[in-house]
Amino acid sequence: MTLLMQANAHAAAWQPADGRAQIPLWSGAVPDAKPAAGPAEALRSRDDRPVAGRPWLEVENVTRPTMTVYSPRGGNTGAAVVVFPGGGYRVLAIDLEGTEVCDWLTSIGVTCVLLKYRVPGSGPHWDPVRNRRVIPKVHTALQDAQRAMGLLRRRAGEWHIDPHKIGVLGFSAGGHLVAALSTQERRTYAPVDAADDESCRPDFAVALYPGHMSANYRADLSRINPTIRITGRTPPTFLLHAQDDPVDPVEFSLLYYAALKKAGVPAEMHLFAEGGHAFGLRPTGLPVTKWPALVETWLGSLGMIPATR
Repeated sequence: MTLLMQANAHAAAWQPADGRAQIPLWSGAVPDAKPAAGPAEALRSRDDRPVAGRPWLEVENVTRPTMTVYSPRGGNTGAAVVVFPGGGYRVLAIDLEGTEVCDWLTSIGVTCVLLKYRVPGSGPHWDPVRNRRVIPKVHTALQDAQRAMGLLRRRAGEWHIDPHKIGVLGFSAGGHLVAALSTQERRTYAPVDAADDESCRPDFAVALYPGHMSANYRADLSRINPTIRITGRTPPTFLLHAQDDPVDPVEFSLLYYAALKKAGVPAEMHLFAEGGHAFGLRPTGLPVTKWPALVETWLGSLGMIPATR
């Protein structure tokens, strides 16, 4: 999908391609809102850190969260996936872990909903100025994710979605957001309208190299993050991680898998020796980048899409 850039008084701002509309999550005041830390929704090309030989785009300073719906191409399976780009709860990797994922999902008959959630500081993150991990009082990215799930279920008929086939997929910080949403069914904000009467529990979850899953980041990899409270209600989960990830250690996925298994939650985990961090789904010579086919098989086994042979 081609990304369009729209100039404003400060910097470029991301806009979805092909005339798609960004749907505001909050019609009125945004709960626990904070002012932008800089030019609103500035778009920056990361030519300095190419992935599979190409730069990628990051969005900064999101204060008005939105979701963008990408309808499936060809047959419609009725399934939908809300995608949470990574970026350390500091920025959003909007194409690498966003629109490019929607290209793949819509090609297999799945509606893709790209969530542009609030950043920075909307979840646990590393503060380079203070050189320490920060856990905000309010996980505002979780508020945005819960709100998006309610809106999607409320308007499922409009987008030809089966309300019982709505899952989530996230990378890095977005993978942590997947786990947070999967284990927190109670809204973390005051209800706004009828959309908040709908369940915000995903029907399935995919977490790719998730971050912030241990009790104290790298200082304690023996215990899972106590804010991630797994129960038998946690949805079936797919995990993927590279052993050589230099940012979010593979132990994060191992901890989550062990907790899911203990709670009796169906979970599938794939670990790879190489891949590093933030590889998205751009194909390289490494086996880890073939993960979309693994997810397709898993979704078929759950009955979310037709099973592949």
